[in-house]
Amino acid sequence: MTADSRAIRKGAFLSDDRLRRRRADRTHLPQANAYAMIRRCALAAGIATKVGNHSFRATGITAYLKNGGTLEKAVSMANHASTRTTQLYDRRRDEVERVVI
Repeated sequence: MTADSRAIRKGAFLSDDRLRRRRADRTHLPQANAYAMIRRCALAAGIATKVGNHSFRATGITAYLKNGGTLEKAVSMANHASTRTTQLYDRRRDEVERVVI
């Protein structure tokens, strides 16, 4: 058996996809831990409302669209397959109109 064949059997020559998956597995953050971390930060900031990762997505997408971003680019940034999904995160209609007196 040659040195190259021994290295291949040990997995030294992994394809890029397999190598990426291994790295991703090592850095995976369980959903419950992510939610707990977000909740602790919100409470520390004085936010009593329940928030999660989708709150951040909605805020980011809404801010992007309010500042002149296009829906098509927002779809791409959010990695959604459809504009309908991205529109669910658009909170511009939910905001209270501010009136200057």
